[in-house]
Amino acid sequence: MKRNRTFINLALVLVSFIGYSQDTISISKNDLLQKLTEKNLQIKISDKSYQSAKADYQQSNSLFLPNINISHTGISTTNPLMAFGSKLNQEILTQADFNPALLNDPKATQNFATKIEVQQPLINLDGMFERQAAKAKMSAMKLQSERTKEYLEMEVVKAYQQLQLTYSAVKVLEKAVNTANSNLALVQNYYKQGLLQKTDLLNVQVRVNEVANQLQYAKSNVQNASDYLAFLIGEEMNGNIFKPAEESENKINDEEVYSFNANRKDIEAMKMVNEAYSKMYRSSKMSFLPRLNAFGSYEMYDKNVFGTSAKGYLVGAQLSWNVFDGYKSIGKYEKSKAEYEKSLDETQQYKAQSQMEFNRASRQLNDAKNKVSLMSLAYQQSQESYRIRQNRFSQGLEKTTDLLQSETQMFQKELEYIQSVFEYNLANQYLQFLTKK
Repeated sequence: MKRNRTFINLALVLVSFIGYSQDTISISKNDLLQKLTEKNLQIKISDKSYQSAKADYQQSNSLFLPNINISHTGISTTNPLMAFGSKLNQEILTQADFNPALLNDPKATQNFATKIEVQQPLINLDGMFERQAAKAKMSAMKLQSERTKEYLEMEVVKAYQQLQLTYSAVKVLEKAVNTANSNLALVQNYYKQGLLQKTDLLNVQVRVNEVANQLQYAKSNVQNASDYLAFLIGEEMNGNIFKPAEESENKINDEEVYSFNANRKDIEAMKMVNEAYSKMYRSSKMSFLPRLNAFGSYEMYDKNVFGTSAKGYLVGAQLSWNVFDGYKSIGKYEKSKAEYEKSLDETQQYKAQSQMEFNRASRQLNDAKNKVSLMSLAYQQSQESYRIRQNRFSQGLEKTTDLLQSETQMFQKELEYIQSVFEYNLANQYLQFLTKK
């Protein structure tokens, strides 16, 4: 009965794997990186933040460009002053209009005015520094957007390597299943001949079930890795799974030497933020100085709509100085000073943290490299150990438990080896990200 249950479990595993392979989508790392650029929502959000900062900078063009307004106004009035003024603007005033009775109680008068107004800033020092701050902020957001994309590209590569690892684990465990079944067949034959005990057969059957469960767990990890990749590239899987187009290389490349890069995009973005706060600080200082603006208007009046029978213009300049605004400007100055000094401290802290992170990542890479070497040696030794024990078992010189232990150790060491290579690649990928220019 137990034997039948074992084969049923194996059959279910094989059926599930067939279904799993039918719904696979082969995809390469380059395909994923392209889809990331096109569909990732975080990249889109970061780009929109940059576009918003760019729009703020474009608004600052108003410091140099004129403000032009065109209006057309129509009125009908019996107000003495407005009626008299309307006739005067229309240039239709006559001697009869000076009659006191008409001045005090005029008839309804219509007036239509078309006005073109122009305002031109001449000297606005605080606004000029605000424009420079907006430009620095725009540059910071652009660098931050690029850095966000670099981070997500690293995440895609890591997730792709994770997918490769899961498939490698499946292959190893499939070999383990085949080996366990071969051992089961051998032990069953010896048991029928009376050469082994019932406990030996049961131990092998337990091993077969354990490996089958591990294989099913490994296949679930394939689905998990696929789901995360789908999330990164903004796609719906609908029950499907990804399969890497490239095989994972179970070896490392340790030729590249890394050094800390103080000009990374994220660090440069912090510097641009400092620049923005510096300009806002200077802008708050300049707000105590006067502003000079020029203005002008061209006006056309008529008793008919859009008429232009009478014309006139007005030009001038205005010098304004905000002498006291209830400590509003002083408060703004103190706030901008504090924010600027805070940004300097934050940048210094970020640089120190980045250096520490680089040092830690470098050590992790060296540790991972050493681990790969040790796991490779351990795997080779476990292979040789299993080969020897298997030969001795076939000769009746080894116990079943020792054979199973050796078999378990061999496949465990293989899994640990490919895991160590994966960890090295992750550490290497992260260090590349930290030192990317």
